[in-house]
Amino acid sequence: MSTVVQMKWMEGMAFEAEVTGHKLIFDADEAVGGKDLGPRPKAVVLGSLGGCTGMDVVSLLKKMRVDFDDFEMSIEADLTEEHPKVYSRIMIRYIFYGDDLPLDKIEKAVNLSQEKYCGVSAMLRSTAKLEYRIELRKKA
Repeated sequence: MSTVVQMKWMEGMAFEAEVTGHKLIFDADEAVGGKDLGPRPKAVVLGSLGGCTGMDVVSLLKKMRVDFDDFEMSIEADLTEEHPKVYSRIMIRYIFYGDDLPLDKIEKAVNLSQEKYCGVSAMLRSTAKLEYRIELRKKA
C-alpha cells in the first residue's frame, strides 16, 4: 500500500500539501524567506508522532474500558547542530486527567503504542532517542 501526498508551491517558501483529501500549508520563518503562513515541516513530524501514538493510546484504553476526563501530550525535541538537522532526542509527555486513573493500564497502552503500533515512533526512533513519561492529574 502506498501513500501519495500532492505538493504545490504557493509563493516564497510556502507549499500547500494535499494529504488524504485534506490541505495543509507549510512555510518558513520570515528570517529565511518565508511568510509564516503555516507550520515548519519538522514540527509537523512531531504533530504526526503525537497523532499516531495518541490515537493508539485512546483506542487501547477504550478496549481496556479505561475512562479518563481528558488527555493531552506535550512533545519536545532537540535538533542536531549540523546539516541535515534532524531530531536527536524526543520527549513525549502523556498527561491524563481524572480520578482514580489505573496507572498500570495506562502504562500498558502507552508501551504498546511505543513498542508495537505507532509507525511514526518506529521511524523516528531510527534517528532520535525517543523517551516518554506518563503524568496522572486530578480533575481541575
